Amino acid sequence: MNFVEAAESFFKKYFDFKGRSSRSEYWYAYLFILLVAAGLGFVEGMLGFSAPTDVSILASIWQLVILVPSIAIVARRLHDTNKSGWWQLIIFTIIGIIPLIYWMCKGGDEGGNTYGSNPLKHSV
Repeated sequence: MNFVEAAESFFKKYFDFKGRSSRSEYWYAYLFILLVAAGLGFVEGMLGFSAPTDVSILASIWQLVILVPSIAIVARRLHDTNKSGWWQLIIFTIIGIIPLIYWMCKGGDEGGNTYGSNPLKHSV
């Protein structure tokens, strides 16, 4: 999956917590999120719309808009490694960020698993 396909898929699957997402889909979507947030912060800074706390208001609104699909894509990515989407809550244990990053970087199951078929296998 390329960058554009990942960004499109990110919004098409806005409320989709089922199925699997490949590593490329997850990381390209994450890159898209960061680029848009940085761009909004840059535009806001150029226009002089900075808040007293130096927090980008536009980037904060962007983060609220993508909150649900961000949780959904992490759940689908965890499904690709045959883990429940609930495992993303491990991040609240602070040390849990280490296994979560590992799972996000780990390749998905080659064949089908509990959560569906391999997203990288194209059906004919």
